[in-house]
Amino acid sequence: MSADSHTASRRQLLRALAAAPLFPLGGLAGCASAPAARPAAFRSVRFEGMAAPTLANPQAMATTTVQSALSVTLADGSQRTQALAYQPFFMTGEMLPDGQGGQVLAGGYYDIRNQPILDRSLPGRERHFYSDCPDGSSLLTLPKAQVAGVKGNTVFAVVQFEYATRNQAGAATYGQLPSPIAVITLDQNPATGALSVVKYHNVDTSSVQGLWITCGASLSPWNTHLSSEEYEPDAFALASNAQFKAFSQNLYGDAAKANPYHYGHLPEVTVLPDGTGRIAKHYCMGRISHELVQVMPDERTALMGDDATNGGLFMFVADRARDLSAGTLYVATWKQTSGVGAGAGDIGWIRLGHATSAEIRALVDGGIRPGDIMDVKTSDPADANYTRIPFNGKFNWVKLKPGMEKAAAFLETHRYAALVGGSLGFTKMEGTTVNAKDKRAYSAMSYIQTSMLDGSGGIRVQGPKAGAVYEHVLQGGQKDSSGQAIDSEWVSTHMEPPAALVGVDLKTPDALGNLAHADHIANPDNIKFSEKLRTLFIGEDSGMHVNNFLWAYHVDTKQLTRILSCPSGAESTGLHAVDEINGWTYVMSNFQHPGDWEKPLHDKVKDTLDPLVRANFKDRFGASVGYLTGFTPKA
Repeated sequence: MSADSHTASRRQLLRALAAAPLFPLGGLAGCASAPAARPAAFRSVRFEGMAAPTLANPQAMATTTVQSALSVTLADGSQRTQALAYQPFFMTGEMLPDGQGGQVLAGGYYDIRNQPILDRSLPGRERHFYSDCPDGSSLLTLPKAQVAGVKGNTVFAVVQFEYATRNQAGAATYGQLPSPIAVITLDQNPATGALSVVKYHNVDTSSVQGLWITCGASLSPWNTHLSSEEYEPDAFALASNAQFKAFSQNLYGDAAKANPYHYGHLPEVTVLPDGTGRIAKHYCMGRISHELVQVMPDERTALMGDDATNGGLFMFVADRARDLSAGTLYVATWKQTSGVGAGAGDIGWIRLGHATSAEIRALVDGGIRPGDIMDVKTSDPADANYTRIPFNGKFNWVKLKPGMEKAAAFLETHRYAALVGGSLGFTKMEGTTVNAKDKRAYSAMSYIQTSMLDGSGGIRVQGPKAGAVYEHVLQGGQKDSSGQAIDSEWVSTHMEPPAALVGVDLKTPDALGNLAHADHIANPDNIKFSEKLRTLFIGEDSGMHVNNFLWAYHVDTKQLTRILSCPSGAESTGLHAVDEINGWTYVMSNFQHPGDWEKPLHDKVKDTLDPLVRANFKDRFGASVGYLTGFTPKA
């Protein structure tokens, strides 16, 4: 059979499977038999991959495309295969039911008084700002949930919106608006597992001074949504920070009112049975570029990515299970064991301090200023009282004020962690997730460049620029650098990427313009692990792939499989692998900023794809929130 005939036959098979009765897994969404049937035990799963879309089918490059499948080996040795599909809940900019007889704008922005923030960039065409960048998502259930309009099972999704790329006039608005976060009530069909929106509730964030650039997220072991605030505003450089002034203006109506020390922390959303939510912000987990926090099965230890140049690997050990309001913060040290390729290193830990969220917030609310904590110079003062540290791709010279160790540890975490000897050399450390059975964790290093190559933070590896996913060995019985025991059995002791999870840079662009090999990951960002499927899901935020992909990596077979392609120019976000909700497994998947064209990456495809993307996604202002499914919904 020719390659073309094989591809055509496979597509016909997948289309047939998509319309076929769905087999029981107790597994992937839509994969169930009649409601009364018991889920069949299964031995293993394998994803059947898809080719990267090309200009032979431009529409496939301009939308979310899924041509993959899931093969399951049952306990009796038989095998079944199910085609996969993508099902959106909604697109930002749509009007959704608010649960009170009215409607609400999906992804809409609100100020500190919960009033809509208007885009006034085009006179006479003013409209409510909404995001094109949905990101971190959680899917969960609650006992005794009761929301009007649900006919089947009540399921909740929490979705946060990172930023808005541009206003109507085309001017960049990144980081200039307070990030919204919403609780969506979903109606789960008991017979098919299908999910549909019943209610959209915008969470009131005024009690935590609004949210700043909410990126990745995770579901805590106690069923709350752990959000993020990345790229914390530098409190020593506010005078020149036009972005933060615009944020303050949009939030408060006053460009000078927002306090930078209120941002860069970890927000936690608790969903309530009526489909609303309340929010708290934890000030004791380090003020860093929080990307995605993973709490370990002990319900106390949090491993934290830090999406920064000259970032660090951080760990927080809470005093009590299921309570992140008090605990001890650590920064990692990297003892390099290999500098070849993406490298490898043994991990040690420095204790930065212990605090409660309340006491650190009291410092902020009490008016502590940057100069109260430390002196910072951006050029060499030729004074031995100052220590040179790496900071955001450059160097600072810092001198700690007497008695300000705690304030520095929790409010100037990057600078203080470098000052005390932490390895602040990681660049673009993004998502973090855990494989509990094997006691392994994974961290996505989106780009391996700059500080990971130059040794400025104690790390010197070779690359690739396309990044890698590192695997952590997790152990107990560890001590920090002072010899004090670390009260956790989930401490990272070694980092090294599996061979299949390292990107491949191209010396010259391929026919589409890809700068990294299309059949390998490039610039991994969102990652989540499914214990049930033994699969690590990897979403890309790539400036090196023309289309970003969602991948599935089986940790036992070491097989990497492409399972979804995002619209060109869009980032794969919102990953959440949910092993079981009322007998169903779900893989949440969003995307953001479709048609965000980059030069030279998109030069070969932009003219063809731009009108298609604009037609599909509200002139590039809309983006989808949804999930990977095993069924094809009826029209």
